[in-house]
Amino acid sequence: MKKKFYLTMFVGVMSIGLSMAQAQNPECMTNLSIFAEHGKVKNYDAAYEPWKMVYENCPGLNKATFSYGEKILQHKIESSTGADKDKYINDLLALHDASMKYFPDKYTEAPVTVDKVLLKRDHDMISDDEVYNQLGSAFKNDAKNFKNPKALYLYFSSLVDLHNAGKKDLQEVFDVYDEVTEKIEVENKKLTTALAKYNAKEDAGTALTSKEKRYVKAYTVNSKAFGQVASSVDGKLGALADCGNLIPLYQKNFEAKKNDVAWVKRAVGRMFAKECTDDPLFAKLVGVQAELDPSADVYVYLGTLKSKSGDNKGAIADFNKAVELETDAYKKSNILYKVATIVRRSSKSQARNYLNKSLEANGSNGRAYILLASLYASSANDCGNTPFEKRAIYWKAAATARQAGRVDPSLASKASAAASSYDQRAPSKSDIFNSGMAGKTITFPCWVGGSVTVPNL
Repeated sequence: MKKKFYLTMFVGVMSIGLSMAQAQNPECMTNLSIFAEHGKVKNYDAAYEPWKMVYENCPGLNKATFSYGEKILQHKIESSTGADKDKYINDLLALHDASMKYFPDKYTEAPVTVDKVLLKRDHDMISDDEVYNQLGSAFKNDAKNFKNPKALYLYFSSLVDLHNAGKKDLQEVFDVYDEVTEKIEVENKKLTTALAKYNAKEDAGTALTSKEKRYVKAYTVNSKAFGQVASSVDGKLGALADCGNLIPLYQKNFEAKKNDVAWVKRAVGRMFAKECTDDPLFAKLVGVQAELDPSADVYVYLGTLKSKSGDNKGAIADFNKAVELETDAYKKSNILYKVATIVRRSSKSQARNYLNKSLEANGSNGRAYILLASLYASSANDCGNTPFEKRAIYWKAAATARQAGRVDPSLASKASAAASSYDQRAPSKSDIFNSGMAGKTITFPCWVGGSVTVPNL
């Protein structure tokens, strides 16, 4: 033990001595300053030689050697051809590896592996097998720092391609799909939670500072990126997750997996999401989940089964039990949303009540706004005495849909498309002019309630 202690001390002292030696090298310090100044103004050709001197002689001197080094070498790759280009690509790959060695607290496995894989893929230096294996290893070893939206999609996309080539089975596709979509949800939750604070400030009538506006812009851009990846992942999965594929797979694996809580929960959740709830296997799996993990979600599924059998009173009791059991506000909001998707078929007003509760639990649940907008739009013929009044409901639907994109930018594309569709169905400018209703208020006497103000011309 004492020998190990002395060895550790020796290594530590040697590391400190090496760092001090590098810091005391005046040539390294001078060149660090030179390449940093060139780097700030993006004069990467001038920065290359002084950067190279520091990298080769004092790599642990400053993190800037790696942050600027990546930009310098990327510029060299883009502005060169042939053997020179290949050299710079290999230099950049080596730089990524060295970054973890000299600054392990700043550079971790996931982002470094992602950078390397994307670089190799951009230059046709990597196969689908290698993409999947390398990204998969990084995801499993360093999931916390695996945040690149493009890499998340590539991780899943390469697996689907391998499955289509007969190299990977369907269960693995579903497993990784769950991992990736859950990661996207986690990262987007962080962004929408941060964004909510600034939305609340604006709603209260307080102007944002320039710094806060930059934060809002960054959160919005990143959330939109995750939204695009989520859509792409679902698109890539495509028909593989249809009931025709899900049911035979789960029937085949049921006996071997029925005591695996995670497998059962994911199977039930996927069948619910894909509306495979009419198959007897769904009820069978729900029963198993109720025994293994009688959580809030189980009561949503039990309520679904009762609703399908015509036991609406029992279904509502189960739905309310689900809400009562869940203590996490974010999860409670999602459960209330799920319930709303079920009861909307029998009662739009009841669905609206669940959606309002969902938004009370999590004001950033954009899906709740999108569904609420859809419910409003589908009631146009029931909410007004004249054609103009009936079509006015579309203004309310459009405004509600836009709110979805505001609170959760990952849904911005879907929200914008929905709002545009509703706007097109609302009264036109000529309709407003002919009706003489410009600037007036229209109240909705149906279940929707509330009112809208007709736009001024």
